[in-house]
Amino acid sequence: MIKTMFQHAKKHPGLIPQFFFMTLGITGAALYLIRLARGPHVTLWNKNNNPEPWSKLDPTYQYKFVAINTDYKNLKKEGPDF
Repeated sequence: MIKTMFQHAKKHPGLIPQFFFMTLGITGAALYLIRLARGPHVTLWNKNNNPEPWSKLDPTYQYKFVAINTDYKNLKKEGPDF
């Protein structure tokens, strides 16, 4: 198959960028699938030394995307006062 690609590329040099970008896309997709297959990469659990990693978090640490019961009036502002 690769031999055929080289033969076509010699006859039609305009195909070289297409072969390059197709190879790049296929390689990227394969690497992404391998990354997904390896499991979650965000949380690394060490059950021997730290069986409950959430107990070491500060109570003010915001680890949720949406907090429903948050009182936004008492939060600190991070910008200029208007």
